[in-house]
Amino acid sequence: MDRTTDKQLHQQQQQQQQLSLAKCSRQQRCSEWIFRDVPSDITIEVSGGGFALHKFPLVSRSGRIRKLVAEHRDSDISRVELLSLPGGAESFELAAKFCYGINFEITSANVAQLCCVSDYLEMTEDFSKDNLASRAEEYLESIVCKNLEMCVEVLQQCENLLPLADELKIVSRCIDAIASKACVEQIASSFSRLEYSSSGRLHMNRQAKCDGDWWIEDLSVLRIDLYQRVITAMKCRGVRPESIGASLVNYAQKELTKKSSLWNPSNQQKVDLIAGSNVHERLVVETIVSLLPVEKLAIPISFLFGLLRSAVMLDCTVASRLDLERRIGSQLDISTLDDLLIPSFRHAGDTLFDVDTVHRILVNFSQQDVSEDDMEDGSVFESDSPHSPSQTALFKVSKLLDNYLAEIAPDANLKLAKFMVIADTLPAHARTIHDGLYRAIDIYLKAHQGLSDADRKKLCKLIDFQKLSQEAGAHAAQNERLPLQAIVQVLYFEQLRLRNALGCAHPDDDHKPMHQSWRISSGALSAAMSPRDNYASLRRENRELKLELARLRMRLNDLEKDHVCMKRNMEKSSSHKFMSSFTKKIGKLNFFGHSSSRGSSSPSKNSQRTDSKVIERTCTSSV
Repeated sequence: MDRTTDKQLHQQQQQQQQLSLAKCSRQQRCSEWIFRDVPSDITIEVSGGGFALHKFPLVSRSGRIRKLVAEHRDSDISRVELLSLPGGAESFELAAKFCYGINFEITSANVAQLCCVSDYLEMTEDFSKDNLASRAEEYLESIVCKNLEMCVEVLQQCENLLPLADELKIVSRCIDAIASKACVEQIASSFSRLEYSSSGRLHMNRQAKCDGDWWIEDLSVLRIDLYQRVITAMKCRGVRPESIGASLVNYAQKELTKKSSLWNPSNQQKVDLIAGSNVHERLVVETIVSLLPVEKLAIPISFLFGLLRSAVMLDCTVASRLDLERRIGSQLDISTLDDLLIPSFRHAGDTLFDVDTVHRILVNFSQQDVSEDDMEDGSVFESDSPHSPSQTALFKVSKLLDNYLAEIAPDANLKLAKFMVIADTLPAHARTIHDGLYRAIDIYLKAHQGLSDADRKKLCKLIDFQKLSQEAGAHAAQNERLPLQAIVQVLYFEQLRLRNALGCAHPDDDHKPMHQSWRISSGALSAAMSPRDNYASLRRENRELKLELARLRMRLNDLEKDHVCMKRNMEKSSSHKFMSSFTKKIGKLNFFGHSSSRGSSSPSKNSQRTDSKVIERTCTSSV
C-alpha cells in the first residue's frame, strides 16, 4: 500500500511539473507578441493557465469578453476565467494573436479549433469586419472541403472538440466532402479502366489496377465513431461494396491486431480483461459488423471468421454474433477447415472448440433461401440437378463438415449428442460418399471407448454403409469398434456389390438374389429373441456372410480367367474363319452374271451360323 501511494504521489508531482512548464512556455511565448511598453489590465485564465493581456484588443474582436467586461464595469474587472473553452489554452492563444493583429497561418491542423474558439468567444462579423469566424469558415469551405486528406485531418482535430464541432456542422461537412471525393475518384478510376476490345466494343479491364481506393489508408486514423459516420455516408453515395469492405478490413486490422494474442487457454484472467481493457475493442467489432456490406463476397470469408472469433472472445452483443454467423453461413462453401476451428473461450470444462457456433453456422447454411442473383442467372431452375451451384456448395460443405468432425472427435469433453447434432445438420443428399463421416465416427469411437452399445448403435445409424467406398467398406468389415449390426450391414452391402459385378459380367444369367429375403438393418432382428440368442444369431450370420463373400470372390477370379481364355480362343478362330469365308465367297462369284441374289447371299449366312456355333462351343467348354 505504501509503495502504491508513493508511486501515485510521484506521478502527481510529474504532472504538476509538466503543467508548470507548459504554463511558463506559454507565458514566455505570450510576452513575445503582446505590448511590452503598456502594462496589462486584464488576465484571462484558461485551463489553469493565465494570459496577461489588454482589454481593448480583446473587446474589439470578442463579443463574449466585451459582455463580461461590460457587466463588471463598476468594479473594474481585471481577471476573467473562461470555463470549458474548446481547444484549451492553445486555441485561446491563437484567438488572442488574432485580436492583437499578429499574423499566423490557418491550416487543416488548427482550422477546427479556430472555428470552435471563434464561436465560443463570439468573434463574428457583428463585432468586427473580417473577424476570426469568417476567416476560418472561408478556409474550411474553399480549401479543406476540396481535399480528402485535409478533411480527414480536420476530423481528427474534431475528436476533442465535440459536441461543438458537430453543432457548427464542421464534422458533417467534412464527412460529406470525403464521401463525395471518394465517389468521384472511384468513377474516374472506372473510366480510366475502360478500353476497346478487338471487336470494337467498350468494356472494363478487370486486370488493371484500381487506383480509386487510395483513401482507405487515410480513413484508418479516425476514431471509431467518426469512421462509422464516414462509411455510412459513403454507402449512401454509392461507393463500391468491395471498396467499403477493403476499408473495413484495413481499419479492423489496425485496431485489433494488437489484441489478437489476448486469448490464452492457460490464462485465467480472461473475464477481467474483457471487463476492463477490451471495451474499446468490443465497440470496434460491433461497429464494423454493423457496417458490413450486404453483398456477398464483398468481405473475405477469413475476415468474417476473424471478426467472429473476436466477437466471441470480447463477449460482443448476441445480435453482432448472429449477424456474422448468418453472413458466414451464406458463403460457407468457400471457407476452410482452419476457419471453422474457433477456440472455445468459456470455462475449462467445456470443449476445446466452439461447436455451438459452428452448428448455428451450418444451420444457417442449410436454411438459406435461393438468392435473387441465382434467380436472375437462371440457375434456380437447375437447383435439383447434381451440377447446380447449390448442390455443388452442399458437396463442398459436406466434405468440410466431415473433416471438422474428425478434428473435434478426439475431444474428451465433446458429448455424443453435440457430435450427432452437428453430423446430422446437412440434408441426406449432401453426402454422395460416407467415407469422411465414417472416419470421423471411428475417431470418436476410438477416443470415447466408454460408450454403451446403445450409444454406438445410435451413432452408427448416421452412416449409410451402402455409400462407403471399397476401401472404407473393407476397413469397416474388420473394425471391432463398430457394433455387430453395423458390421453385418457392411458385409451385406459388400456382397451386393460383388453380385452386381457378377451380373454385369453375365447379363444373360437370370440371377435370383438371395438377399431378397433378407432385411438386415440396425435393429431389424426379431424382438422376440433373447439377447443371447440374438447375439448368437448375428454371429452365425456374420460367419455365413464371410464365407459367402469368400466364395463369390473366388468365383469372380475364375470368371475373369475364363474370360481371358475365351477372348484368346475367339481371336484365333476368327482369323481362320475369315480366310475360309473369303475363299468361299470368291468361289461363288459369277463374273458372267448367271448366279442369283439368293445364291450370293448364302455364304454370308453360313458363315454367321458357323461363327455362332464356334462361340457357343467356346463358352460351353470354358464354363
